[in-house]
Amino acid sequence: MISIRKMVLASLLAFGTAAPVLTAPPAEAGVIRKACLQSGRPAATHSACTCIQRVANRSLSRKERRIAAKFFSEPHRAQEIRQSDRRSHELFWKRYKAFGASAQQTCS
Repeated sequence: MISIRKMVLASLLAFGTAAPVLTAPPAEAGVIRKACLQSGRPAATHSACTCIQRVANRSLSRKERRIAAKFFSEPHRAQEIRQSDRRSHELFWKRYKAFGASAQQTCS
C-alpha cells in the first residue's frame, strides 16, 4: 500500500511562496481535492485529499491550485514547468515545492 507521503510526492512531484490563501471561493475550494480523489491512487483517501487541499489553500494562489491539480492527470506537465526557463514557472515551482513539503509533513 502506498503511504500518504509517497502519494503526495508522486502526485505533487516537488514544487513552491505567494501570500497564503486562507479561504477559497466555493468554485475553487476543492480543485486539488477533486483531482486527488480522481487520481485512482490507493492512498488518495477522502481525508488525505482533503488535508492536501487545506494545505494548498494556505500555500498556493487560486491560479496555482488549478495548475497543480492538473498534475494529477498530466504529470508530464509538471516536468515541463519544472524544466522551463520562464521566470514565472521558476517562482511557481518554488512555491509548489514548499507546498509539497508542507503537505507531506501535515498530511502524513
